[in-house]
Amino acid sequence: MGLNASLCLFSLTFLLVFFSTVITADNITQAFEKYSNFSTMNDLLIKTKLTIPISKYLTITLLAVSNEAITPIINRSDVELKNILMNHVILDYYDEMKFNGMKEKSIMLTTLYQTTGLGEEMNGFLNCTKSKGRVYFGSGVKVSPLVAEYVKALYHNPYNMSIVQISMPIVAPGLSLAIFPPPPPPAPPAPAPSPMNAAKAPGPRPADEDNASDTDVPKDTPATETAEVDSPAPTPSADNEKIEAADKAGTSSFACKAGLSFDVVLLLLLFGSFAGL
Repeated sequence: MGLNASLCLFSLTFLLVFFSTVITADNITQAFEKYSNFSTMNDLLIKTKLTIPISKYLTITLLAVSNEAITPIINRSDVELKNILMNHVILDYYDEMKFNGMKEKSIMLTTLYQTTGLGEEMNGFLNCTKSKGRVYFGSGVKVSPLVAEYVKALYHNPYNMSIVQISMPIVAPGLSLAIFPPPPPPAPPAPAPSPMNAAKAPGPRPADEDNASDTDVPKDTPATETAEVDSPAPTPSADNEKIEAADKAGTSSFACKAGLSFDVVLLLLLFGSFAGL
């Protein structure tokens, strides 16, 4: 009786695991069918037959890339495509809530490529880093850049399967030629001044033109004292000339009067002399 119970329990467990894996594989293709913008990645998963190994895991997280962003890798060989896509299948469950609750740190995530036994130098792992509230992804190989950014959640079946969008494919060293995000656009040029503002702009002042000389003059040049110069003697004015002329005229008049008085005295003496006779 105990043996039959054990067999029934084993059969039930086997059927549960079998149907769970089938449902997981079907859910991947069905989930992508709802998003036409991810049809290219869905086609590549079918083309490389990755849905088969993916179906063996009950818990996965698929990092999906849009049709436009996945363009750089679609023309690579089937082997390269398969290896690159396996590196986008994380063997753990991560949804939007889990990424949002992640602390500001870096963690290593195991991918499906690591199960092949071909991984070298951590290229079967992904570096997941949260910085300033944003989540970034890159290869686990040392010094590899964080090239992709978490965009949004697409599909989730809690603790079973999650599909989230990232900004671009992640190509680990040794798997294929690496790709990098495009450089940021250049900053727009500064706007040119309007004609009205240009017309109102004042021209250089005369003082500014004088200052723009070939000889550099220090700003704090000390003031030079002006030398005292002896002023020339003042020239005689018209009043002084009149005074001198009057003095000369007075002297001449006095001389004339003195001469006249002498003549009168002389005549009186002569007249007296004749009277005595």
